[in-house]
Amino acid sequence: MEPIVEEALSLAAAAGFDKSAPLRSDALVFREEVRDMCRADRCRSYGKTWTCPPGCGTLEEMRRKVSAFTDGILVATIGKMEDEFDFESIEAAAALHKRRFEALVSALRKKGYSLLPMGAGRCTICRECTYPDAPCRAPERAMPSMEAAGLLVSDVCERCNIPYYNGKNTTTFIACVLIGSPDAPPLSKDA
Repeated sequence: MEPIVEEALSLAAAAGFDKSAPLRSDALVFREEVRDMCRADRCRSYGKTWTCPPGCGTLEEMRRKVSAFTDGILVATIGKMEDEFDFESIEAAAALHKRRFEALVSALRKKGYSLLPMGAGRCTICRECTYPDAPCRAPERAMPSMEAAGLLVSDVCERCNIPYYNGKNTTTFIACVLIGSPDAPPLSKDA
């Protein structure tokens, strides 16, 4: 395992993630059918934020961005629920996952790594996004979800040996971060 991946996995454990694993590059298959699910707008974010389609870019743009990286990790937060309708516990697990992921990304940035993080769910940094009328207010913190990037999360998990389903009355949140060496040039917005 590459030292950069070992360090990232150590930082993920320190951030409190329940599971983490090296991210296999062949696990990142960009699928038009995932983007079709975005277009169906079930989460009510399609065309409304910089981190969701179409604001986050095309699948080809995502492929180009990802191709600049050779290393990465996948992380998971597993929440426990009283029953399958325990939305309060789902929301609490989602918030915990976002805090953990922001802490991980921040720790990796402090190490000087070039990063491409992809979170879980829509961006919640701003109450209302500036898309498409003005630039993003927090581009250093904003990130697309894995789904917005066109990735089928359960498939990525399977290819990286992280369970997506963790048993009855659980909810699982997954994110990934692609990592480049500190001397790698940062990604430009049009990469």
